[in-house]
Amino acid sequence: MSTVDRGDAQVWWDEEGEGEPVLLIMGLGYPSDMWFRIWPELATRYRVIRFDNRGTGRTGVPPGPYTVELMADDAIAVLDAAGVERAHVIGASMGGLIAQQVVATHPERVASLGLVCTGAGGEHMAPADPEALAMMAARATMPPEEAAEVAIPFVYASTTPRSRIDEDFEVRLRVPTPPEGYANQLMGVSGWQGVWDALATISVPTLVLSGKADRLVNPENATILAERIPGAQLVLLDDASHVLMTDQPEETTKHLLAFLDAVR
Repeated sequence: MSTVDRGDAQVWWDEEGEGEPVLLIMGLGYPSDMWFRIWPELATRYRVIRFDNRGTGRTGVPPGPYTVELMADDAIAVLDAAGVERAHVIGASMGGLIAQQVVATHPERVASLGLVCTGAGGEHMAPADPEALAMMAARATMPPEEAAEVAIPFVYASTTPRSRIDEDFEVRLRVPTPPEGYANQLMGVSGWQGVWDALATISVPTLVLSGKADRLVNPENATILAERIPGAQLVLLDDASHVLMTDQPEETTKHLLAFLDAVR
């Protein structure tokens, strides 16, 4: 476990495993611990690097708001601190926006790209469920426990056992995200206009993975991304919503490993 000094923030990061480096970038309001269903298996074959975005986890809440561009620079700083010139980059939700920004501005640092439950942003973003948008805005002033509870119908599949959701809550609330950290990230996500032109120039292998039942990020966004990025592979999972790593952990891990094994 280490931190990288970004001037206004001390970005926490950690790594496990050996092999080609894989950088995991987590989504809105979640600490990197929420990769817990995925990263141990990835670490049996790869050097897995994860970090807490500013506003969450052990990085804490530096002054905001945070732009996606700033958080992408944080990701590059983590790679620099880890001594990694080029990594497979996998981003979930907001992390997918950050991953797109990384490959747009630092293409030489990206060996392959995994975009999970995310979209292209800006005018090319397919609309979310209106109730989901209202929920996201309301969460910005809620205590962490309440914020986690109200999101359940929008981010988990109806078939996912409550016991598994409670496991997620236990992990998330070990270092809860303060309302200010969530709000700062949300402003960055809302203001990001995407890197649409750059998407058409991506030359590295790309996997786009989404859940068919996602109410937060319309799964149509996965199709938009896959059609825009040359040669991208599209996978849509049944009985999976936004937190597809919890809804379908085995399927999610299987597809990520198959993609990484094919391109390394």
